[in-house]
Amino acid sequence: MNVDINRNDNNTDISYFKKEIKNFIDLRKWSKYHTPKNLIQAMNIELSELSELFLFKNIDKNEIYQDEIILKNIKTEIADVFIYLVSFINSLDIDLTSAFIEKMKKNRVKYSIEEFNDGNFYKK
Repeated sequence: MNVDINRNDNNTDISYFKKEIKNFIDLRKWSKYHTPKNLIQAMNIELSELSELFLFKNIDKNEIYQDEIILKNIKTEIADVFIYLVSFINSLDIDLTSAFIEKMKKNRVKYSIEEFNDGNFYKK
């Protein structure tokens, strides 16, 4: 992977991640192991590792940002989850943008502003 330190969320498209992760996997010939089932299990493991960082702790955002080690560990586990998620998307050739748009359409209907606002649920 060509690491570009100037990349960030504001200037990087999802296609960048899809290509970089696919290339990483292809070069190592790991595709045969990256079945949907295996990738879901890998995501679950990484999510568990992220969750473990918070186990029996009530850490708020300020505490996280004040503790460089915990912040670094969170970022590492988030990246692991994201890599496996993108690998899963690649394995099924899913267009993430289309899936996101469809789901948000459903969410806007399911969670209307009239019923869900101010953090409260107002049944019609």
